[in-house]
Amino acid sequence: MPEDDLVDLTTSWEYTLYIPNDLRAVTVSRRTLRLILTMHGLIRLVDTAELLATELVSNAVRHTKGPAALRVRWSAGVLRIGAWDTDPEPPGEPALFAEAEEGRGLALVRACADLWGWQPLAGDGNRGKYVWCDLAAV
Repeated sequence: MPEDDLVDLTTSWEYTLYIPNDLRAVTVSRRTLRLILTMHGLIRLVDTAELLATELVSNAVRHTKGPAALRVRWSAGVLRIGAWDTDPEPPGEPALFAEAEEGRGLALVRACADLWGWQPLAGDGNRGKYVWCDLAAV
């Protein structure tokens, strides 16, 4: 039976991986995401999801000084991948690939995800932002 046949569209789940401000956390996040999606029968989303998570987590680690987190949520046939960091400033506008040295990561997210966005976070003594993107499974 193909692994995608094991996907249960009615079940929701969520994982959060808290990571230090260390570039090695990008690889740890990517490998953890691959394992999560494989175990949930979403192997056909792995390559794109890894690319998106790499860009989001890389930005969170490179452009902030505090800890970060990778959040992966499955609900109603949509995979949401997000990165939390401690900087409340909005992410920069996605750059055009040919025109920028930096900022191409969000352009890649915009090009590969079905939807993306960000939101500031504040409460319970926490502050920062959450940058997310969605991949529809169907």
